Amino acid sequence: MLKGKVAIVTGGTRGIGLEIVRTFKENNAEVILFGSKKESVEKAINMLKEEGHIVKGYYPNLSNYEEIEKIIKEINNIYGHIDILVNNAGISANKKIEETSSQEFESIMNLNVNAIFNMTKAVVPYMKKQKDGVILNTSSMVSIYGQPSGVGYPASKFAVNGLTKSLARELAPNNIRVNAVAPGITNTDMVASLPKEMIEPLIKTIPLGRIGEPKDIANAFLFLASNMASYITGVVLSVDGAARS
Repeated sequence: MLKGKVAIVTGGTRGIGLEIVRTFKENNAEVILFGSKKESVEKAINMLKEEGHIVKGYYPNLSNYEEIEKIIKEINNIYGHIDILVNNAGISANKKIEETSSQEFESIMNLNVNAIFNMTKAVVPYMKKQKDGVILNTSSMVSIYGQPSGVGYPASKFAVNGLTKSLARELAPNNIRVNAVAPGITNTDMVASLPKEMIEPLIKTIPLGRIGEPKDIANAFLFLASNMASYITGVVLSVDGAARS
């Protein structure tokens, strides 16, 4: 489904991001994964290599636009085009507001929102030049109805939805589609780190009776990245087993 496409996936070393990388490779894309540390990037690359998938990796500071701009230029020079950007890097939060420092809130917004701005700003000139491109953002089920604690996370994901819908309208004349996927509770290490008293009541509200698997989410990204979704833009696609309030 992605033969001949070049895709960049941030937060691509574990969980949903790693599964997106794997799924894109299974569909014949060239994939460049971004991670937060050299060690995690190398570990992911080696794991994928053992599975028969060859990918390239970087570990930039996503809050540093100049650093991002330089790497994006390098990638374009290597491959000649950049077709798909998946903004997946992010961190969650579960503290009550009175226990959350302003620095913690700022760090969440930096990675979950500012990094998307930086990555998108860096790739758009290349996509505009080729008059084609797909930008996909990872949102969340909590972007629709919030969560009982950890206000920074849903706040950041509401912002992701705003970026997605606004950029879809701005970039549509250049044939650049912008969509988001809003996963429900998914079987990743991020969810595993959350307290059981937060997760278990939510699972009981899922009509399909289970939490999602990374592959469930990756398949949604695959569809939106492919030409099968050529007339879809500005959409926040819920992939949550109908777990809506």
